[in-house]
Amino acid sequence: MLTFTDLLGERVELTFGENRHGMPTRDVLVVLQYNGQWLLTEHASRGIEFPGGKVEEGESLETAAIREVIEETGVTLTNLSYVAEYVVHAAEPFCKAIYTGEVRHIEAHPQLHETKGVVWMTSQQLDACENLSFYMKDDGMTVIRKWVEEHES
Repeated sequence: MLTFTDLLGERVELTFGENRHGMPTRDVLVVLQYNGQWLLTEHASRGIEFPGGKVEEGESLETAAIREVIEETGVTLTNLSYVAEYVVHAAEPFCKAIYTGEVRHIEAHPQLHETKGVVWMTSQQLDACENLSFYMKDDGMTVIRKWVEEHES
């Protein structure tokens, strides 16, 4: 387990493996590479980040991950794999499930929700990006990116 403080001053625990904290998981995040580039989106106020969001009532984590990526980027995923969970100990703690997967389809003109659409970046471009969302700058994202790079099929 990796424990660190995020840029908002909250204690965060990153654990590889499912439901190690016994806390309901209500958020998802998708971290993947395709043709040597990271799948990202540009949130209107937060900046560049991995796609993800809230799990809707009655929805599985996997279904939520697929839906959020489609809504935010127009990319359809397949073969999702659970990577880790990311627990933020804020005033109201929450647990985020992190997935990776494979790109099945890229919509040319997607109908987007909450974002400006898909952004593809190499690792070098991502490292140099000045418009990153706050959570993209924490220690956990570095560890997760490295894990995904090492476990790509």
